[in-house]
Formats: sequence, C-alpha cells, structure tokens
Amino acid sequence: MAKKTNKKTGPRDSFYADKSDKELFLLYRENKDVDIRNELINRNLYIVEILSKKFINKGIEYEDIYQVASLGLIYAIERFDTDKGFEFSSFATPTIIGEIKKYFRDKGWSIRVPRRIQELSKKVNTASVYLQQQLHRVPKVEDIANYLGCSQEDVLEAIDASYVYKPKSLDLSYDNDGDDKDIQLMDLVGSEDKSFTNIENKDFLERAMSKLNEIELKIINDRFFSNKTQMAIANELGVSQMTVSRIEKKVLSKLKKEYEKMSL
Repeated sequence: MAKKTNKKTGPRDSFYADKSDKELFLLYRENKDVDIRNELINRNLYIVEILSKKFINKGIEYEDIYQVASLGLIYAIERFDTDKGFEFSSFATPTIIGEIKKYFRDKGWSIRVPRRIQELSKKVNTASVYLQQQLHRVPKVEDIANYLGCSQEDVLEAIDASYVYKPKSLDLSYDNDGDDKDIQLMDLVGSEDKSFTNIENKDFLERAMSKLNEIELKIINDRFFSNKTQMAIANELGVSQMTVSRIEKKVLSKLKKEYEKMSL
C-alpha cells in the first residue's frame, strides 16, 4: 500500500530545501507568507538556543528566556533587509540579546523597582568588583559613591533594591549557632501581631459607642452582639421595624466616618 504524502508540508519542504536563507528572505519580503517565516524561524532557532544559554542561572527560568529570545528572532526576521549586506546571524544576535536584557530589566525584579534604581544597581555591582580589585579590599559605600559620582544615599538605595532581584525561599535554612536543628528563614521573618489591631478596634468601639444615646446603643448591642433581628428589637422598643432599620443605618454611617478619620 502506498504511503500517504502530506500535501501541506511535503511539497513546501522540498521547495524550501532548494532555497537559501537569502532567497527565502527575498520571498518573504515580497509576500509575507507565514509558512516562509516559519521556515526561517526553524532554520535559525539555533541562535536562540545559543544566546538563551548565556543567561542561565541569572534568576529567570531558561524556558522563559528561550520564549523571549524566540520573539526576538521573529522581530529580527521581520526587520532584516538583505540589501544591507549583513549576515542574518550578525543582525539577529543583538536584536535577540536586546529583548532578553529588556525582559530581565522589566521582569527579573520580584518587586517593581524604578528603572533609574535598576540601572544604578548594575553600575554599583560593576564598580564594587572593579574597586575591590584596585583597592585589594571590599570597597566602602563612600568609595563606590565617589567612583560613580553619586551620593552615598543613592548607592545604599541601589544596594537595598538589588536584594529584591532574586527573592529567597522562606524554606531556606540557617545554622542555629551549633544547635542540632537548623532555623528556617520563615521563623526569622516578622509578622503582623493581630492583637495590636484587636486592641485598636476595641478602643475605637468603646469610644464610638460612648457617643451613642440609649436607643442607638441598645439597637447596636442587640443587633451585632446579641444577634437579634430588627423586628425583635422593634417589638421591645415599641416602634416599627423601619424605625430600627433607619437608626441602625444612621449609627453605622456615623461609625464608618469616625473609623475613616482614625485611619487617616
């Protein structure tokens, strides 16, 4: 039985095999055929792989870098002009590297840091390595600031910002001064003490409730501390349920405004 030929890819593959990269670029410039672009991508993915590997272990997963580099390859294919006389690999390399570096600047920081600080952080790191070689000691903040021509405050801000580039896992363990059991980073990180919030809220409620009249105080206490219905409270007070509802809304609105003032 004869083997079925893939009519979509078979003839196209034979057609592409006879064409050079330059011929394919000329054809793509004429008709923008997606199949031709895909062929050019497949032929040049080796550039993406080589350049992506240069950025391994720098804080971002290889798969993400590879995807960004692949987009850079597509941009290079779209912009390449054979009339300029360049080899495509020479043209594509800076385009792809530029996309990768831009991705690192924009996405490599776990917390959004201003671009000015990101750039200064790179300069501080480079200056620190250089000065350590020149001074034969770890450079001081003053040394780096003088070398870069900026203030010591700027250097300190850049150093602090660099710590968010690659966050540490809360499961990271440290030696506990010779004790048998290591201590984890999560045990060293402070957390908000909810008791402080409870104290603040209790103090606020006591002060706010002291300003209510007898009827308002009964309605709030019965509704939110005794879980009584508006109808039950209305029967006890000898008023309509609508009256209880109106007073409740008025008091809650007053408490909300007081709380907002306290939070400012």
